[in-house]
Amino acid sequence: MASSGIITAIRGAILLLALLVFLGNIMMWIIMPTDTYYNNWLLHILAHTNSTFFTRKGSQVGGVGERGTERSRVRFPLPTLSWLSMRHAELLLWFTFGVVCGCVQPEGLSVQSALEERAASSKRDTKLRFLKRPMIVKGLGIVTVTELTLFTCFIALCVWYFAYYVRHWFKQVSVLSMARGEKMWQTKLDRVAIVTGVTGNLCLTFLFYPVTRGSSILPMLGLTSEASIKYHIWLGNITMALFTAHGFLYIVYWTITNRLSEMLKWDDHYVSNIAGEISLVCGLGLWVTTYPNIRRKMFELFLYTHYLYILFIIFFILHTGIGFACIMLPGFYLFVIDRYLRFLQSRQKVRLVSVRILPCETIELNFTKSRGLNYNPTSTIFINVPLISKLQWHPFTITSNSSLEAERLSVIIKCEGSWSKKLYDVISSPSSIDRLQVSVEGPYGPATTNFLRHDMLVMISGGSGITPFISIIRELTFISSTQKCKTPKIMLISVFKNSSNLSMLDLILPISHSNSCNLDLQIEAYVTRENEPPKNKLKPIQTINFKPNSSDLPIFPTLGPNSWLWLCTIIASSFVVFLVLLGLFTQYVVYPVDKNTNKLYSYTKKGLMNMLLICLSIVIAASGVFLWNKKQNAKEADQIEDTKSTDDIELESLPLQSVIKSINVHYGHRPNLKSILSEVKESNVGVLVSGPKKMRQDVAAICSDNIHFESISFTW
Repeated sequence: MASSGIITAIRGAILLLALLVFLGNIMMWIIMPTDTYYNNWLLHILAHTNSTFFTRKGSQVGGVGERGTERSRVRFPLPTLSWLSMRHAELLLWFTFGVVCGCVQPEGLSVQSALEERAASSKRDTKLRFLKRPMIVKGLGIVTVTELTLFTCFIALCVWYFAYYVRHWFKQVSVLSMARGEKMWQTKLDRVAIVTGVTGNLCLTFLFYPVTRGSSILPMLGLTSEASIKYHIWLGNITMALFTAHGFLYIVYWTITNRLSEMLKWDDHYVSNIAGEISLVCGLGLWVTTYPNIRRKMFELFLYTHYLYILFIIFFILHTGIGFACIMLPGFYLFVIDRYLRFLQSRQKVRLVSVRILPCETIELNFTKSRGLNYNPTSTIFINVPLISKLQWHPFTITSNSSLEAERLSVIIKCEGSWSKKLYDVISSPSSIDRLQVSVEGPYGPATTNFLRHDMLVMISGGSGITPFISIIRELTFISSTQKCKTPKIMLISVFKNSSNLSMLDLILPISHSNSCNLDLQIEAYVTRENEPPKNKLKPIQTINFKPNSSDLPIFPTLGPNSWLWLCTIIASSFVVFLVLLGLFTQYVVYPVDKNTNKLYSYTKKGLMNMLLICLSIVIAASGVFLWNKKQNAKEADQIEDTKSTDDIELESLPLQSVIKSINVHYGHRPNLKSILSEVKESNVGVLVSGPKKMRQDVAAICSDNIHFESISFTW
């Protein structure tokens, strides 16, 4: 317990340190547009910045030095960009340091110790419970008071950033308009267009953090990539709105000043307009398909257009220059590392041992996994079946428990789209194949869970939304059967369209543990489209076993059991390699051109080389770590038998033990959730909702002070 407290204190101190560094960068964003920065701080930076690494005359966006002072007014001066580059490099290294210490976990920590720890934290949380109260905000969905406060602060930062840059540059309008031979309002339009793009870049800085699935930062904040998708959506909409306004204002400006030919210019030593236009077109193509109706009805279109982000970023850097793009380096750098690790994992074919076919057009896929692969309830895994589509990856909640089923990983897939229907047809056809090639990415999930801190859990699901709750119930089953501690009461409220969907309840417990379940479990099932039980008996669950293949491997943790330590190694080592290569490139390629000629080194070449060096550094570091862990995993794979596991024998030799006898089934109506929740008398109740958007919003509106609300969904 003492060891756990020390580690908790260390993690808290490191998180505080990382927060202070982050707030320092926020403070710089606040100060930069002000006169204090330009009249005092900038002069000091100019006087003391003389670095071969980051500073060269007239390089990057804007041009101080030989390009003249007029362009330094048009864009950021170089030393500002150099300072930002160094600050963000420092921020990235601080986060790396945080990961090193954050990865120190108390091995073998008992559930009882965890309960004591959570009980203490629960008392503290009670005082701040109002910060987690759910609110329904139009356009944002279900948000907590904390999320709404932080979002408001971010909008305020963007408004401040925009307003003060406009104020600063409007002071120079008279000089610029005379130099250009323009009217003052035309020059003001140009200034507003610039500031709009600069503010959009501020939003772009945070855009990639939420979609970094194996993030080293989100767990420090108690977040997961699935729960953070909504932040990515908010930031993406704001970013594209600002960039679209930026491009539109410049087209208007060039039109009224008779300079439309500017649209066709690619300046190798200044801002490239064509690159910016290509980037904007790619962004618009990506943005349009994120509209909810398009995303739901044409998922493939949404998926494939989302890959335009690659071209969007490349041409964005070529448009602004690498110096200006450095402001987004930390988030994008971590995203690229995560994306490459996912690519390496996806190249491996995993071992699918069996499939269970339910009468409600639902299938359960059972994979072999390494005993060293541990994950928490509500974790998700991405699955690709090349036979159906080589490019489509779909996320599914893992229903198995890594403690109850040490060598098995299971997911449930319901036929609700074209991809899942094709998969169901392939598996359930009379001439079913004896092997199905599958690749996976993940698992991804919460670093910790807090279900034990509640006196009672009320889990409300709609349709296939029951799958996250299966994993939670199995986790609590393991705790209740192996640890001498009290588990919360559970009320599961499941809403189905047809009675055939009741068969999904048969999957709540694995067969080998269905008799040892000591949970206080109450199940209320509602069938909305039928008024009475079916007269015909449902088809039994069918099990199909696949033949083993030597090329298929169990699912292993990508970076081994010490994944956070290895991830830290990749981040730190790749970034050091990048800085070394960048320094050599600048010293021996860029500097001689800038020093010995009147023509600056090409911005386009500089941007391309920086992107190449980043990718090269990540490939070297990540590939080395991945191959090392793959070699270690291969030794364990030899120990996993290719024959059927004990669970497979039980599936065939024992009759299916259904839990339907222990539930109440209601036909012809939906549950009165307000009445059900109002009758709950426990003082500390956790309500988890997984299902349609309207269901989640209805429950959020009902929750009172003694109820902790949590929505489980994956918005793709």
